[in-house]
Amino acid sequence: MGMLLDGTWLDNDATAREVAKDGKFQRSESQFRNWVTADGAAGPTGEAGFAAEPGRYHLYLAHTCPWAHRALIFRTIKGLDSAITVSLAQPGRHEQGWTYGDNPDFPDCLPDHVNGFEHLHQAYTASQGDYTGKVTVPTLWDKQTNQVVNNESSEIIRMFNTAFDAFTNATEDYYPAGLRDEIDTINDVVYRTVNNGVYRAGFAASQEAYEEAVVAMFETLDDLEERLGKQRYLVGDRLTEADWRLWVTLIRFDACYVGAFKCNIRRIADYPNLTNYTRELYQIPGIAETFSFDYAKMNYYGIERVNPNGIIPVGPEDQEGFYSAPHDRGRFPAAA
Repeated sequence: MGMLLDGTWLDNDATAREVAKDGKFQRSESQFRNWVTADGAAGPTGEAGFAAEPGRYHLYLAHTCPWAHRALIFRTIKGLDSAITVSLAQPGRHEQGWTYGDNPDFPDCLPDHVNGFEHLHQAYTASQGDYTGKVTVPTLWDKQTNQVVNNESSEIIRMFNTAFDAFTNATEDYYPAGLRDEIDTINDVVYRTVNNGVYRAGFAASQEAYEEAVVAMFETLDDLEERLGKQRYLVGDRLTEADWRLWVTLIRFDACYVGAFKCNIRRIADYPNLTNYTRELYQIPGIAETFSFDYAKMNYYGIERVNPNGIIPVGPEDQEGFYSAPHDRGRFPAAA
């Protein structure tokens, strides 16, 4: 996938690669970092504030991307489907990046009915004509001021967590004050070694960089397996942001990362606690509908540098059925 350079789209995938001289994958920082807050006040570190209002904001997403999936999940669990509109990109790789439109083959991929953009990079240049950098999902757009507000998934989910509580009955707090230190600590480990770890393994340009990433990843998965053998969720008996941030990687792991990104020391299916934990979250009402195993495989196996022939594997068989099977997480208490 390409990038924008001074507002001009470059199709060359090599231009946008985030690989250092030592072969290690290094993810670029998101550049749009303003916040939506309940009253329009500034964000937590002084970023410009935009007021939470139903119908004002639009999300550019893709079923295939785990970072975008975070935002889609929070839109779902916070009951914001009618308050925040959404576009969902066509699966697979496209020359101009994330692409939106009507396609009868993908009826659940929604075009951009707000701006009519066919490609996400058009939203970026509409906001900043000389933008240089990657064009990523999720991207949160303000219909009132006609600009991108934020394209950092970890911040967007926190906006959705509390900013729109006046407009929804789903006011569960997934980042409660008393657990924030613990949530932040585990988020940091999971992001470095698992969420981003799969990319560090899959996009590594040297054997050393690959092995460093994949070993650290499975050390963390082993630790998480042990942790989830003692408690219901990552920080105890309460479902939090940390669980959803991990889950978007777990649900893709066996179908995508084991093969496409060579994360094949073990599968999630080989971890009893992680498997049942993934099943529990998959079976929460509305969550299964936020994800497509087929679309995810089309995306990851469509990356030319990791799969030059573009052949999409048939298996693993019936992932929907596997994760819909009964789980055993009820053996641990959950907060009321």
